[in-house]
Amino acid sequence: MADLAGVLADLAAEGDELEVLVDSAPDWSVETPAEGWTIAHQVGHLAWTDSVAYAAALGGPEWDAVIATAIADPAGVVDTAAATWATRPDVREVWRTGRATLIEALATTSAARLPWFGPPMSPTSMATARLMETWAHGQDVADALGVTREPTDRLRHVAHLGVRTHAFAYAVRGLQPPTDPVRVELTSPSGQTWVWGPDDAPQRVTGPALDFCLLVTQRRHRDDLALVARGDDADHWLGIAQAFAGAPGGGRAPASAGGRA
Repeated sequence: MADLAGVLADLAAEGDELEVLVDSAPDWSVETPAEGWTIAHQVGHLAWTDSVAYAAALGGPEWDAVIATAIADPAGVVDTAAATWATRPDVREVWRTGRATLIEALATTSAARLPWFGPPMSPTSMATARLMETWAHGQDVADALGVTREPTDRLRHVAHLGVRTHAFAYAVRGLQPPTDPVRVELTSPSGQTWVWGPDDAPQRVTGPALDFCLLVTQRRHRDDLALVARGDDADHWLGIAQAFAGAPGGGRAPASAGGRA
């Protein structure tokens, strides 16, 4: 995978591209596929989570305050924060300056591991997670606006996180991860082949990188994607995969059942 500087450059590019998209929206009160969340909620969520990641990079009292808020309302802290930040008249500017501040903090931190709601993460892993979140919530905005985004090879970071969270997808559901490794072979937007796992792995997943990223961020139902699983374990994983922290996501209904894009 890319080094920290490379991930941070891609994170900055992902945020800048999304900013252009949200600026094209005439009305931020438009509902997105995430139930109860408008475009303003999506921007507010990203601004808030960037601020939380910045607090993690700082550590100390700033992070302690974040944890205290989460403990006080563990089930509702994310939705509450999104709703609160969505109403801020300066949310766009706070999001812009906040993500730039976070990138600088991650680039200059001397900490090998940063605290998080789950296991501590390296600065590179934190930057990768922020890119995944930015891309995934950007997909919600694009879907709300009826826009088809042009995928880029920045998706490699999202796909990498999707592979790395294989065991987590089982653990968060109280399941034992399978012992057989999974070989993942994806075709990148530029036509490259991205590979994870051993050549002789009995379990395999193949398909477009974009589709894999849409799956692991639960922005599309598996039935609407061109992913192929070989082996029972690989097939089961595609039904529960999630690259994001927290409780198991509900995902999206298939288009055939009236699910929103």
